[in-house]
Amino acid sequence: MGSTSAENNGTGVGRRDLIKRSAAFGLISVPTMSFLSACASGGGDDQEKAKSGEKTAKNPLGVNDSAGMEFVLFDGGFGKEYAEDAVKIYEKNFPKAKVKFSATQKIQSTLQPRFNQGTPPDLIDNSGAEQMDMGVLVGKNQLADLTELLDAPSYDDPNKKVRDTLRPGIVEMGQFDGDKVWILYYAYTVYGNWYSKKALDSLDAEYPKTWDEMLAVCEKAKKKGMAGWTYAGKYPYYIPFSMYPMIAKVGGAEVLDSIDNLEPNAWKHPAVKTVFEAWYELYKKGYILKGTPGLDHIQSQTAWAKGDALFHPNGSWVENESAKVIPADFQVTVSAPPGIDDSDKMPFGTIWASGGEPFIVPAKAKNGAGGMEQLRIMLSEASSKNFTSKVKSLTAFNGGTDGIELTPGLEAGVAALELAGDNVVNPRLQDWYVQLQKEKIGVAGLGEMMAGRLTPAEAIKKIQGFADEAAKDSSIKHYKHQ
Repeated sequence: MGSTSAENNGTGVGRRDLIKRSAAFGLISVPTMSFLSACASGGGDDQEKAKSGEKTAKNPLGVNDSAGMEFVLFDGGFGKEYAEDAVKIYEKNFPKAKVKFSATQKIQSTLQPRFNQGTPPDLIDNSGAEQMDMGVLVGKNQLADLTELLDAPSYDDPNKKVRDTLRPGIVEMGQFDGDKVWILYYAYTVYGNWYSKKALDSLDAEYPKTWDEMLAVCEKAKKKGMAGWTYAGKYPYYIPFSMYPMIAKVGGAEVLDSIDNLEPNAWKHPAVKTVFEAWYELYKKGYILKGTPGLDHIQSQTAWAKGDALFHPNGSWVENESAKVIPADFQVTVSAPPGIDDSDKMPFGTIWASGGEPFIVPAKAKNGAGGMEQLRIMLSEASSKNFTSKVKSLTAFNGGTDGIELTPGLEAGVAALELAGDNVVNPRLQDWYVQLQKEKIGVAGLGEMMAGRLTPAEAIKKIQGFADEAAKDSSIKHYKHQ
């Protein structure tokens, strides 16, 4: 979320955005209705747009070389240095342009009023706890179509379009309905079960491939005084990072598609019931770190880094976000979730990986071409390598790891992607329906179940009710897998 942003990533709720890093998040609840009505009203005087510059081989988007450019970044687990470095390149290429760069965790409260007034910045990293609802922004025509950027020559090779340099799925993630692309996810996040290889080895255990094996590993850990699991109890929409790909593994990727599509009874699929009941066993058997429901993402990650718990459902931003507390010999590792048994529909290795850190150019930006050009610079091999080496995450640029010494977590993420092959899933709830995913399914559903306050059957009934409400709500735009 982590972003979405999920999104999601270091604000107060977690993820890079996405959720919305995927993921992150404070739980400042996303005031969707007020946001909708505010966006609908438009209000304010729109700012005057900068005149276009001349399109040349070096300036394929026709940036006005003397127009100011404003860039607002989400200040989360990836920090801001990578963006500041890319801004320096923009300033070098357009020495007459004044660039205003700022970083904040309060994306929505800072920028929503500016959208309403028609005076938004030129480029935004819309991530973290206060991520603006992407479905709302698209539905209200608040964003610029990034197709021009994707069809422009790439920064390094004029014979290659930007779109041809991106990892699989990045372009599609930016689409909501039809071919227009509204969002460019810059980070590439691997979600799954994060753990210390050293800690697992100390239990004389292999990584579990079935749920019975998972329970056995947790029992071994418990005997050694270590919890099997912890998670961001205050922001339990981290749980899906492991749970959703497990649902796909057990029942097939189409189960997640039907959930994304808000289809009636999608949550009542037998695979959902099986996975919910499996996770509930972690609670019933006492394999979850005591006090977890009261922990935020930083606290739970710190407990995990200290060795209080073996597994944490998370995204690949965790290695950077927790760098200060992870011991040098920890051996940060990620693996795909276990399945149930041989009857699973998808093979072991099925994992969730997708774009994180959603970058957008507002439709009413003064210098939208400048915002897109800044993104084009960031999608160069040099900027991508800079990001990867500094923040321990892959980017949307398909490459950018040659010659870089990969950290343990990054190496594990690359290995997990290789093992997955084509079995990579990408649930869209966290960018199509932010509030539904975070506050309702995450907090009110999964969070309550894992704290022992709802049974799996009650949680499924409650979550299906939330999904049905969203499906019937005419004030939100609905999206479907094409």
